[in-house]
Amino acid sequence: MRRSRFAAYVGSLLLAVATALTGATTAHAAQLAAPGGYVALGDSYSSGVGAGSYLSASGNCKRSTKAYPYLWAAAHSPSSFDFTACSGARTGDVLANQLTPLSAATALVSISVGGNDAGFADVMTTCVLQSDSSCLSRINTAKAYVDSTLPGKLDSVYSAIRSKAPAARVVVLGYPRFYKLNTTCLGLSETKRKAINDAADYLDTAIAKRAANFGYAFGDVRTTFTGHEICSGSSWLRSLNLLNIGESYHPTAAGQSGGYLPVFNGLA
Repeated sequence: MRRSRFAAYVGSLLLAVATALTGATTAHAAQLAAPGGYVALGDSYSSGVGAGSYLSASGNCKRSTKAYPYLWAAAHSPSSFDFTACSGARTGDVLANQLTPLSAATALVSISVGGNDAGFADVMTTCVLQSDSSCLSRINTAKAYVDSTLPGKLDSVYSAIRSKAPAARVVVLGYPRFYKLNTTCLGLSETKRKAINDAADYLDTAIAKRAANFGYAFGDVRTTFTGHEICSGSSWLRSLNLLNIGESYHPTAAGQSGGYLPVFNGLA
């Protein structure tokens, strides 16, 4: 009888422990799981160009398994994940090609867009190949576009997201500064590097303002990339690569996981 009671006691104790552990595990899993669907929109900074490990089905869009949207979805298991960000995308491309997955069930949206509209690729080509004065002139042209035209284009994208996914939390990601200044560095002059950084700040300020007007969160990655710019000795950005021009000046896998993902985590 004593053995029977003892065995029953031990059995009930083990069952209680197992139930507690299972409950804790379930609660932890529930905490990690994200309710609702997640849709990742935008340009190459969201698709993961420069990070490698591209999904073959994504073709020229170069969506990477090391991009922050893919990493976040893998860690949080949203009820659905649609990754439509695409290399080279402008605001018009987002409107035309990326919004189909959005619906009333979408709970989370991320997007980075505006850099290609403002002529990012042409700015870098001019600054790499031409004089300081030509670089500064091209940057001033880009800034004028950011002032006059980009706000309306961003508003069109943000409005379409609101219309198609009215309940979604929307996180708008910005762009990093490219260069560490006041250090010896082969390549562009200090004048060019500073002007390019200032242009990134100018673009981020404009994007943040438009996002705020819609009540969207703005993810400022300049903080996480500080100390990891080109010329820092620990760069999370690819410098000019003549053998792979398309990946030049884009975040590496470390830039996606260490620069973009923590900012998105904090806002998603």
